[in-house]
Amino acid sequence: HILHAGDIGPDHLIAQLEAIAPVTAVLGNNDDSPCFPLTQVKVLGDVKFFVHHIVSPRALTEELKARIATAKPDVVLFGHSHQKCDQVINGVRFVNPGYAGKPRFGAERSVALLEIAGQQLAVRFVKLPDAA
Repeated sequence: HILHAGDIGPDHLIAQLEAIAPVTAVLGNNDDSPCFPLTQVKVLGDVKFFVHHIVSPRALTEELKARIATAKPDVVLFGHSHQKCDQVINGVRFVNPGYAGKPRFGAERSVALLEIAGQQLAVRFVKLPDAA
């Protein structure tokens, strides 16, 4: 399963990803597609994910705090910052896979592989080669 935390680009990219595996995707601040919501909750195995684009794990907005408290996820998967993140805050794991888009700002491109075994989640960041 592919979880996409926003800034999708053209909708057809999701169709390309769906050729690999089912996709759960949310809108990013650079998206305007009517096909995707701002937030999705997805249970994979025994792990509940809250997928949202803009999240500051240590400075959540009151609205986002309330939505996370209501959803009670094990993991908040987010994007936007282009910075890899894997940290537990107040019992919730926050994961940002980095970014897989065109190389920018000299930042390393990456994705995260999430391996689920029961309620256990292992996160492994995978560096992507620079695209030509």
